[in-house]
Amino acid sequence: MSFVEYGDTIKDGDTAIVFLGHESMFPVKVQHGTVTQTKYGVIRHSTDLIGKKYGSKVTCSKGGWVFILHPTPELWTMNLPHRTQILYSTDISIITMMLELKPGSIVCESGTGSGSLSHALIRTVAPTGHLYTVEFHQQRADKAREEFREHGVEHLVTVTNQDVCKNGFGVSNIADAVFLDIPSPWEAIGHAKSALKAEGGRICSFSPCIEQVQRTCLAMEEYGFTEINTLEILLRVFNVKTISLQIPDLGKAAEDNSSTGFDSSNPSHQASSCANLQQGTVQFKSGVPLREVVGHTGYLTFATKS
Repeated sequence: MSFVEYGDTIKDGDTAIVFLGHESMFPVKVQHGTVTQTKYGVIRHSTDLIGKKYGSKVTCSKGGWVFILHPTPELWTMNLPHRTQILYSTDISIITMMLELKPGSIVCESGTGSGSLSHALIRTVAPTGHLYTVEFHQQRADKAREEFREHGVEHLVTVTNQDVCKNGFGVSNIADAVFLDIPSPWEAIGHAKSALKAEGGRICSFSPCIEQVQRTCLAMEEYGFTEINTLEILLRVFNVKTISLQIPDLGKAAEDNSSTGFDSSNPSHQASSCANLQQGTVQFKSGVPLREVVGHTGYLTFATKS
């Protein structure tokens, strides 16, 4: 199993995603003799998982069932254990595009955190590219190395435990792109410039506060970066539901009544009119934005090394 290469069958030691529903899923490490509890009952790894195909429908001990999915960076972002705040698909997608990443690209990242963006970057630059990721916190760096090894991508990533603001990324003049997600990114702009290739390398800095963005932009200008621009990505979710509306009365019943000498004072004529005016209903799908919208996550500042 690898996050960048699809495997057909579930093997001992794989990381798999147990899918109970769109709002309910979680990762498991597949191991002989292990069981996993769900609200639908027990899943026995030896008999229910190992040797089965990814995507299989597995019946649990209580009679309910789940799907077992092959892990991807998208699914991992939704299910990973949080060691820090993470980036989600809306930000990750624009980062990989605006940094112009492709298979074979060399990328430097700081900090690694929970590895949400790291997995997406690795998948993007595989099979010949490489990610150099720097994490200040020792335990988080060790856990990231362990996860990359378990996920079969350790050959595509180098994890370094150091302060990027003081010691840089450990590489010079080779990176196609640099990504910064640290409290004071303006202190690392010089090291980012040193890590980037001689000309045309791209940099992105993620910051939750506009004051951080201002200081970062000033540092980018000082070090000669061009095409500096900042984006804010806002996610607007729509709730799609079926609604029923009456077919509008276009006045045909009124015209019929006037042409036949309708007497509104006659009770029998009134009842007949009400029956004629009763209209059918039509059902259709409607998309309505949620009342509470997930707002600001952070600002993305991009620039190019001139």
